[in-house]
Amino acid sequence: MTRYILAIDQGTTSSRAILFDADLRVAAQAQEEFPQHFPQSGWVEHEAADLWSSTAGTCRAALEKAGAGPEDVVAIGITNQRETTVVWDRKTGQPIHRAIVWQDRRTADLCRRLRDEGQEARVTEITGLLLDPYFSGTKLAWILDHVEGARERARRGELAFGTVDSWLIWKLTGGARHVTDATNAARTMLYDISRNAWSPEMCDMLDIPKEMLPEVLDCGAEFGTTRPDLFGRPLPILGVAGDQQAATLGQACFAPGMLKSTYGTGCFALLNTGTERVTSQHRLLSTIAYRLDGQTTYALEGSIFIAGAVVQWLRDGLGLIRQASDTQGLAERADDGQQVILVPAFTGLGAPYWNAECRGAVYGLTRNSGPAEFARAALESVGYQTRDLVEAMRADWAGIDSSVATLRVDGGMSASEWAMQFLSDILGAPVDRPQVLETTAMGAAWLAGQRAELYPGPEEFAKGWALDRQFTPAMDSATREARYAAWQRAVQATMTV
Repeated sequence: MTRYILAIDQGTTSSRAILFDADLRVAAQAQEEFPQHFPQSGWVEHEAADLWSSTAGTCRAALEKAGAGPEDVVAIGITNQRETTVVWDRKTGQPIHRAIVWQDRRTADLCRRLRDEGQEARVTEITGLLLDPYFSGTKLAWILDHVEGARERARRGELAFGTVDSWLIWKLTGGARHVTDATNAARTMLYDISRNAWSPEMCDMLDIPKEMLPEVLDCGAEFGTTRPDLFGRPLPILGVAGDQQAATLGQACFAPGMLKSTYGTGCFALLNTGTERVTSQHRLLSTIAYRLDGQTTYALEGSIFIAGAVVQWLRDGLGLIRQASDTQGLAERADDGQQVILVPAFTGLGAPYWNAECRGAVYGLTRNSGPAEFARAALESVGYQTRDLVEAMRADWAGIDSSVATLRVDGGMSASEWAMQFLSDILGAPVDRPQVLETTAMGAAWLAGQRAELYPGPEEFAKGWALDRQFTPAMDSATREARYAAWQRAVQATMTV
């Protein structure tokens, strides 16, 4: 009998289901996009029902493509867009508001007020995070403030809060389990990452009733079993991690000092710091990389809000390309004599700037600037932003220089040869792209498969990591530093407009 792990990868713009076989090879997959909702400038919402229906549909489609039945599935692993916030009625299972997406900036004023009150240092001490609308806590507070009677209902235990993993587990188990894992909990701004427990102080600060919070488990744990009617028999859910932590696992970044960067809608770089929680002095995040068998491994993280989304903007906003791969040819044809710089602050800037109010800008335009120059500037913006993160990490933790010779990359944009070569050029360091780019789903699958004793432990799993291509710097250092200095001037100008 063929044995599979079913990995659910619920992302910002689509849901995917991937079946991995006993050798961690992709046997089949299915994907479904769902609508994005933008009620106001800076607001981003999803219908929680769309997240669920697209997840359930792709799971069934992947099984059908593989010709597999429920008896062939050993376990389910889940990875998900982080920070996106869902609140639902425990009795009916109905959300009381649309899900507020991680990109949403509506709580910028609340974050500013708390910062003005001197709360940010305490928030960082407890949660490892900064006061920013990015995280779930202020989104949850907004829902409780703006849905009539919600906070009182929450205090009576009638409402449940969850990030997307919790919502999916609730739906998969028919409401039997209200749980999350340590990596998703760590992104809520309500979790004490040193004590590994919900923080009463943070709940009080944001007026969040503790009755609505899920139970927090290890990344590899028994999260519940699916309703029998969903797939034909109950299937155990044995692994959960937020998407960037799952990618860290999928890239086998188990050793302190290892660094990966995932290029999806946004870009997220995680540096494994081992059992040491490193407090950033350069506005990076201290977070939980993973928690296995009760042992917490920490990371420094830099979050970029716009990476692959800048290519979507070229396609959907400007109509310059038909598909993402068109950017490669355009970038190659761009005029080398022009230095067009795009600062893609469409929803503010993430690390290390954390400016929620600034918006995107383009510099260096001439009469000859056209689609090719815009495409090159869009791809270069991702490389520049990644260097911002790496520079901050080097300043925060000396271990990175001695331990890391390369950056491991994954995600959709990592397939772009041009973008990855520029990334290596602007970093002045090698960039390693693995043979398997589905590292996020693979990390979730490995968590579930290891728990089910289908897959090996971390050391053996790491031996299976295989290189597709290494990109090495081809840009001279003088050009590199001049280009990066121009980027930094453009960012400063954008933030002062």
